[in-house]
Amino acid sequence: MNFQELLDAQRTGQLAGLPEDWGQGRTLFGGMMAALLLDAMRQQVPAERCLRALSISFIAPAALGQGMQVEVELLREGRAVSQLLARASQDGQVVALMQGSFGASRLSQVQVAGLPAPSFKAAEVCQRMPWLPGITPNFTQHFDMRWAVGGLPFSGNLSREMGGWVSFADAQLADQRLDECHLLGLVDAWPPALLPHLKAPAAGSSLTWTIEFMQPLQVCAANSRFAYLATIEHAADGYGHVAAGLWDSQGRQVAISRQTVTVFA
Repeated sequence: MNFQELLDAQRTGQLAGLPEDWGQGRTLFGGMMAALLLDAMRQQVPAERCLRALSISFIAPAALGQGMQVEVELLREGRAVSQLLARASQDGQVVALMQGSFGASRLSQVQVAGLPAPSFKAAEVCQRMPWLPGITPNFTQHFDMRWAVGGLPFSGNLSREMGGWVSFADAQLADQRLDECHLLGLVDAWPPALLPHLKAPAAGSSLTWTIEFMQPLQVCAANSRFAYLATIEHAADGYGHVAAGLWDSQGRQVAISRQTVTVFA
């Protein structure tokens, strides 16, 4: 299943087990987990309330091949803002929690444009991250990532920055309108920015993730190409703190991301 098909299967109760091709080691790809929880939240929020921010904690590995239960709780619905909590569990064990904030637009005197997009060389001349079965995570087969800044994982590149171009590899998504679920996948497709600092393979994963969205989203296809840039702000004791941004093909910032990353090396 492609990204959208997996979302649709979960929504209609037809997802019997988390598919292996969306695996990230022994667990489900974090961007897919976040998208599944967001999609469940979105069903309980008025359409005019746009997604403003998410905060996600990855509690335990979500086992591949098994089903997953998703529960959504409405914490508060005010005049303009809705706050929700989503919980994913397997066999009674919570594997992920997400808090979402949705807010309707209002008139404001404050208008500040997002940060400008980074200047990258053309995607066609950037190095593409290959999908190598048994070496790179299974989910990477669904994405097209082109390195413009920093190094590939485990290359010994000590740059604070890492990024380039990213899109879904599935041409079928050209018929699907982009939404925030797709953006979650595109942002989290990139490996932790700490991994290029290593010279040999080692495990690394997100502990917490917060992401904010610039609204309204511009209309474009789900498989459009975006620019991504991550900056390591601090790393020590097996943990790293990384800030990142995502920009559309017109140079408009669409998301701001922050992650606490664990690295076992």
